[in-house]
Amino acid sequence: MEILTRELIYFRHFFSIQFSQIVLYWVLGMFIGSLISVFGKEKIHALFAAMQGKDMGLLGIIPASLLGIASPLCMYGTIPICASFAEKGMEEDWLAAFMMSSILLNPQLLLYSAALGKAALVIRFVSCFLCGITAGLLVRFFFKKRSYFNFTGFGEAKNRDLDSNVLLRFLKNLLRNVRATGPAFLFGIALSALFQRYVSPDAMAAVFGRHRGFGLLMAATVGVPLYVCGGGTIPLLLSWMETGMSLGSASAFMITGPAMKITNLGAVKIILGIKDFVLYIGFSVLFALFTGFLIDFVL
Repeated sequence: MEILTRELIYFRHFFSIQFSQIVLYWVLGMFIGSLISVFGKEKIHALFAAMQGKDMGLLGIIPASLLGIASPLCMYGTIPICASFAEKGMEEDWLAAFMMSSILLNPQLLLYSAALGKAALVIRFVSCFLCGITAGLLVRFFFKKRSYFNFTGFGEAKNRDLDSNVLLRFLKNLLRNVRATGPAFLFGIALSALFQRYVSPDAMAAVFGRHRGFGLLMAATVGVPLYVCGGGTIPLLLSWMETGMSLGSASAFMITGPAMKITNLGAVKIILGIKDFVLYIGFSVLFALFTGFLIDFVL
């Protein structure tokens, strides 16, 4: 009983440290995310739709990737939107850029990531933006003769933010955000507290820091099963980076995690054939590894 009490005290200590470090970013992320979802989502999607009538060609991939990051929708909300754009003749490379960057990042997660420091925040934004652009370029040049996406059976998603009272509309969206991210957020803090208590900093540095190549592979691999919710992984990353994880390894984790999160894979598989689905996975892993190697080499 004495041992259990001592361990609980240690756990509470590490949990409270992690919680105090990140809770403000989580609250701000939910608040800003709900504001954008309620008041800015339609404008963001309207801007993307407005691109369709402009002869932007290859350059359209750039704003498409930026708008994907700005979109607050999850993947299951993004696909119906893209299906409606595709039905109206939207370029597939633009759709690929929009969807890829939307999978990797959104305004809420971007705010969460500020807890990791300025360098990690900038790297996450730039790498996700470039990943969207790269996905768009690959679709443009390698899928000229056939379609990459199959949106058959998808209609535009229903908007749940319909309350006539603006304040109630915002509060309902905020409550859905709390319910969706809160459990994963607390679980991530608990998991990072356990890592801090039972995994030595030297072990973490050996895996993710000193042996850069192996650390990148481990980060890219471990990102898949541990990435349940973006907010839930920030405490883990913060803990790992404090105990030796390189920025390159963290970047690889931040790409493969959301790109191959089980729910996102399930959504992507619906609109891709098996061959293209495998290509998507291969692209996600290779881009993550390349990004990680480049960052570790430069920094």
